[in-house]
Amino acid sequence: MGKITGFMEFKRQDEGYLAPAARVKNYKEFVLHLSDPQAKVQAARCMDCGIPFCNSGCPVNNIIPDWNDLVFHGNYRAALDNLHSTNNFPEFTGRVCPAPCESACTLGIINDPVGIKSIEHKIIDTGWEHGWVLPQPPEKLSGKKVAIIGSGPAGLAAAQQLARVGHAVTVFEKSDRIGGLLRYGIPDFKMEKTHIDLRVKQMEAEGVTFRTSVLVGKDFPASVNNWAKETIFPEDLANDFDAIVMAGGAEQPRDLPVPGRELKGVHFAMDFLPLQNKVNAGDKLKDQIKASGKNVVVIGGGDTGSDCVGTSNRHGATSVAQFELMPQPPEQENKPLVWPYWPTKLRTSSSHEEGCERDWAVATKRFEGKGGKVEKLIACRVEWKDGKMIEVPNSEFEMKADLVLLAMGFVSPVQQVLDAFGVEKDARGNAKATTDGDGCYATSVPKVFVAGDMRRGQSLVVWAIREGRQCARAVDEFLMGESVLPR
Repeated sequence: MGKITGFMEFKRQDEGYLAPAARVKNYKEFVLHLSDPQAKVQAARCMDCGIPFCNSGCPVNNIIPDWNDLVFHGNYRAALDNLHSTNNFPEFTGRVCPAPCESACTLGIINDPVGIKSIEHKIIDTGWEHGWVLPQPPEKLSGKKVAIIGSGPAGLAAAQQLARVGHAVTVFEKSDRIGGLLRYGIPDFKMEKTHIDLRVKQMEAEGVTFRTSVLVGKDFPASVNNWAKETIFPEDLANDFDAIVMAGGAEQPRDLPVPGRELKGVHFAMDFLPLQNKVNAGDKLKDQIKASGKNVVVIGGGDTGSDCVGTSNRHGATSVAQFELMPQPPEQENKPLVWPYWPTKLRTSSSHEEGCERDWAVATKRFEGKGGKVEKLIACRVEWKDGKMIEVPNSEFEMKADLVLLAMGFVSPVQQVLDAFGVEKDARGNAKATTDGDGCYATSVPKVFVAGDMRRGQSLVVWAIREGRQCARAVDEFLMGESVLPR
């Protein structure tokens, strides 16, 4: 602990943002780092709380009090080593993680929690700036070959861990660039893709082979982006590799089966967001979905919906509205009731601050239009009683809508991929595997493992990293009989 009385003396200071008028003109990141003095003060707020609940609140179990103390004393090099010991990619989590660690911060019971995420962001970016993030190639090779399916955070974490203990790792990605939903699900203004590119170069130097535009599986659905130019069947991978890790995302979107769904202008969020990222990467597209000059309605109140709001504002939408089916949450959580767990409370994102009309407890009844194109949606107010949704009488209303973006979450991994491997599934359509005991992360099919969204369903980047790391250890134990990798 850097300063015994720091939590009583200093207030929380969040990272700053560029003004909305300036940042909506481009797709660059706009979060302003803490300065060295600001980071020191924020680290000084970390308490000697006996049991650091932030550790368990963090899915990768970051050793947060330790690197807070190191930052307080200006030892960023040691802080980076500490951070990397539990998290392969803190530049990802330091930008897009919702920071459940801060919800678990003991100081948060009586005050604003320590700005853990901002300190993490500061540590890793300082590491890159000083050239401290270097490849860690293995001392010797194992002679074993591992295939990783999917290059999102789970697949990348598993690949890096396995390569560092000497296995020959090949990552297969159906998209034309590495990164999975990090690349094509998160807008550049939240995380520029140069961060992925730097890690790919590091991992290539560590021995990882990346193969893009390669689909593993059969009969891929049209509702999921697929830019593959080559298909490999699971049985071929089984013949060529000693172990296989399925680490794709939960890409099957939740649909809205109401009248008018077939009208042009009604799209899944993941039809909209990836195309903008491809344009930002320099691709020239003829079929990009644009919000320019349109009345945009985003259905779904989560992070993906917020990303649609921010992207629509950058396109120059005439108006942007966002509907959520659930009631508006309270502005302040009931801390004695929910701490140290993730609370339900009203969250306003940077995209909302750029311009958005938000509404809650709204259900869409139908879409209407002319000439096969959507022009408006008809919605109503709803109430929730005993867990059931009830339409409020005489509450129907209509709203202009030239572009409707469905951002209601994802129901499961792509079933065709799981079926191609023949793995047993759970009741939610995920690949079935345990996370502890003998055979953890192993599927019902010999030498096939699973991690991330494909096992647990739609989740956070930080959970994907955790599962990728833990799955890597399970694979290493399977191949070698024991493992030096962390649990």
